[in-house]
Amino acid sequence: MQQLTGLDAAFLAMETRTTYGHIGSVIVLDAPNAATRLTLDRLIEHTESRLHLLPPYRRRLLRVPLDLDQPYWIDDEAFDIEFHVRELALPKPGNDAQLADQVARLHARPLDRSRPLWETYLIHGLSGGRQAVYTKIHHAAIDGVSGNEILTALLDLSPDGRDAGDPGEWNPGHRPTKAELLARSAVSLSAQPLRAVRFAGALVKSLPTLATAPGRPRVPVIDRFVLDQVAPREGNEVLQRTSLRAPKTPFNRPITPHRRWGFASVSLDDVRTVRKAFPGMTVNDVAMAMCAGALRRYLADHDALPDEPLVSAVPVSVRSEEESAALGNRVSMMFAPLPTTEPDPVQRLFATHESMRGAKEQHQALPADLLSDVTQFAMPAVAARAAQLAARLRIVERVNPFNLIISNVPGPNVKLYLAGTPLLATYPVSAITDGQGLNITLLGYLGQLHFGLLACRELVPDVDVLVDYLVDELDTLVTLSSESSQSSTSSAVQSGASS
Repeated sequence: MQQLTGLDAAFLAMETRTTYGHIGSVIVLDAPNAATRLTLDRLIEHTESRLHLLPPYRRRLLRVPLDLDQPYWIDDEAFDIEFHVRELALPKPGNDAQLADQVARLHARPLDRSRPLWETYLIHGLSGGRQAVYTKIHHAAIDGVSGNEILTALLDLSPDGRDAGDPGEWNPGHRPTKAELLARSAVSLSAQPLRAVRFAGALVKSLPTLATAPGRPRVPVIDRFVLDQVAPREGNEVLQRTSLRAPKTPFNRPITPHRRWGFASVSLDDVRTVRKAFPGMTVNDVAMAMCAGALRRYLADHDALPDEPLVSAVPVSVRSEEESAALGNRVSMMFAPLPTTEPDPVQRLFATHESMRGAKEQHQALPADLLSDVTQFAMPAVAARAAQLAARLRIVERVNPFNLIISNVPGPNVKLYLAGTPLLATYPVSAITDGQGLNITLLGYLGQLHFGLLACRELVPDVDVLVDYLVDELDTLVTLSSESSQSSTSSAVQSGASS
């Protein structure tokens, strides 16, 4: 039995009729013949053989009476793997657009809270002799990094598999009585005042460092209430903001239950070419600049490009080395302006680099456990009511501090196999909420960056266009990188000749 943290439970409290708390992934497999093709029976057998490495797969939720404390994960005595692992087939021709539509439909279905909070679908019928495996699992159980740990347990480095260890006999643990749960809650709640004092002290100590951090992008709340002014920020005017909230866009509105999902892959070598051509850049800078350029072009197409830069929220793992294999959520958030007002791709890249550098400094000035500590105080009953009230009043939409989440999840750069079948690509499928109807997540694997874009169908019906713009942005930057290198070489030759 394991208790959820406040941050874990927050992903349960966020769920409404239109907002779901699960995240997922789509693995595309290379299965051109019967020998390599994955079957449902083999997928079930393979998953079952790794269950001892996948604790969340056999745990279900247990609520504390009256929601006085965070719920617990307990072993599901009635666990049935055949409920969780299923199969379906796409109609001909089985193209990528059909796969995207099917994943969007599956992702728009909430998970059954009376069972372990995950589902896997083996999808047949993809063109080119491919298959796909779509998996969703509740965010209350994992974050991006611990989600990779789940994949690590299921995947192998060779088609022959590996020794996953002796699973032993599974014996579901003791289910606590209501009296035991209430006794545990009494002990936990008695420590809340001390936690609050420690949290407040750490936050107060960090504010001066946050306010004076070099390269800090303007954070209006800090400027207004800590510095008692809204002073112009020195440096790149592209990143200037004038309001306390992110600018309005078509996707910063209440969402519906319907989803759109788009995906694409780009060469990591191309990204590195851009990084090397412009000093000081990182792979993440290039990826964020691609997002900024694609969003600028998309919003301009819809006559909705704001005069101020968009603001992205970027999840940051705060796991220590000792917590590297732990499940659950160990994540914080940093905020970075996106230079969507800059028309020049190269200048946009440099502005993105400046923005990300300042956002990192700002984030480092805050306690690493800030987000976890904030969510630890509210009882689930209070948190759920607050979330419902916020949804009815459209508070997130009215005071939006950011426009969308852009997440970069590290991934393996070695060939992987699922039950003997090789992986071609793996794409993220994240989550959206009221006020943020678009999410961009990318995952690295085998020399490529794989983008997965999730959106509300009514707010961003043409998410595939935005996906294409991401690819175009990288192509443009690669071309400009080549021109920059040729210009530098020419200048060096002329300088040598003159000397």
